[in-house]
Amino acid sequence: MPVLASHRKPRSTRPHSPAVGVTTAALASVTLLSTQSAQAAPAAPPRPTVEEVQKKVDDLYRQAGTATQEYNRAKEATDQQRRKVGGLLDDVARRTDEANEARRALGSYAAAQYRAGAVSPTAALIFSDSPQAYFDQTHLMGRLSERQRSAVADYEDKAAAAAKQRAEATKSLESLTESQATLRTTKQTVQQKLAEARTLLARLTAEEKARLAELERKREAEARRKAEERAKAEAEAAAAEAERQRQEEAARQEQQPETPTTTTPPPATGDSTYAAKAEKALAFARAQIGKPYVWGATGPSSYDCSGLTQAAWKAAGVDLPRTTWDQVEVGTRVATEDLLPGDLVFFYDDISHVGLYIGGGKMIHAPKPGAYVREESIYYMPIYGNVRPA
Repeated sequence: MPVLASHRKPRSTRPHSPAVGVTTAALASVTLLSTQSAQAAPAAPPRPTVEEVQKKVDDLYRQAGTATQEYNRAKEATDQQRRKVGGLLDDVARRTDEANEARRALGSYAAAQYRAGAVSPTAALIFSDSPQAYFDQTHLMGRLSERQRSAVADYEDKAAAAAKQRAEATKSLESLTESQATLRTTKQTVQQKLAEARTLLARLTAEEKARLAELERKREAEARRKAEERAKAEAEAAAAEAERQRQEEAARQEQQPETPTTTTPPPATGDSTYAAKAEKALAFARAQIGKPYVWGATGPSSYDCSGLTQAAWKAAGVDLPRTTWDQVEVGTRVATEDLLPGDLVFFYDDISHVGLYIGGGKMIHAPKPGAYVREESIYYMPIYGNVRPA
C-alpha cells in the first residue's frame, strides 16, 4: 500500500513577515519615546510678569528695611556692650593694681619680720591665697598689730573686688560675642535681600524695564495727587482758621470800640515751642537732600531712614532712639489728618520705614538703596502711624 502524502504544510523556516516586524519596531519606538519623556526635566516655570517683579522687588526692599532696623538695634547693643566691657576691664585693672599694692604692704611686714628673725609664720601669709583664712587657722591675728590687721583686711577686700569685676567682665564679654554674632547675621540678611532684588531687576529685558518704569511713574503720580489734595485741604483749613480769628477780632472791636482791654490771644495752630524745634529739624533734613541712602548709616555723608530722622531731631535738641521700632514709641501719637511739620510718619505693618513730615502731604526721607534723600508724598507707601516727638 502506498504511503499517503501528508496534507499538513511544513513549518516555515523563513524570517517573520514584514508586517509583524514593523509593528514591533513601532511599539519599541513608542516605548522609548515614552521613557524619554518621563525622564525629561520638568518644564521651566513661566516667566514672571513685570507687575509680579515690581511687587517682589518692593517686598524685598521692605524686608531689607526690616533687616536694617534689626542691624541698627544689634549694632547699638554691640556698641553699648563694647563700651561696658571696656569700662569693666579698666576697673578690673585698677582693682587688681590696688590688690597688688595691698599685697605689697603685707610683704613689707614679712620683710620686717625676716630681718627680726621671725619670718616663718608671717612670710607664709604672703604666699597664701587667703591671708585672712591663714591667720584664722594659725591664730596669728592676735599677734598682729592693728595696722597689720588693717592691711590684711584691706588686701582681702580689694582682692575680692577685683575677682568680682573679673567675673562681670567675663560675662559681659560673652554678651558682646552674642551681640556681634547677631550683628553679622542681620548684615548678611540685608545683603541677601538686596542681592535678590538686584538679580530680579537685572533679568528684565529692555522692554520690561521700560514697562516697570512706567508702572513706577503711575504710582508716583497717584501719590502726588493724594499729596496735592492734602495740601489743598490744609491750605483751606488754614485760611478758614485765619478768617475765623479775623472775625472774632473784629467782633471784639465792635463791642468795645473805645475801651482798650487786655484780651487773650487766639490759639495758634500747633504748639509754638514744638514749631520752633520742628523748623530746626526740617532745616537740617532739607540740607541732607541729595545724599545717598546707605543702610545702617547715620550721617553725615549718608543715611538710612531712621538715621536721618534721628540726626534731624538731634539738631533740634531732641534725642531720638536709633530704630524705627523705638522711635515710634517716643512722643505723642497723632492721626494722619492732624500731622504738623516735623512729625514722624511710619510705614508698613512692620514699621520698617520712617520719614519727616514737611506739610502738604509730603515728607523728607531716605528711601532705599540706590536712592537719595528727597521730598516725596507720604502716600507713596502704606502709612502705619505718626508720632510728634517733642
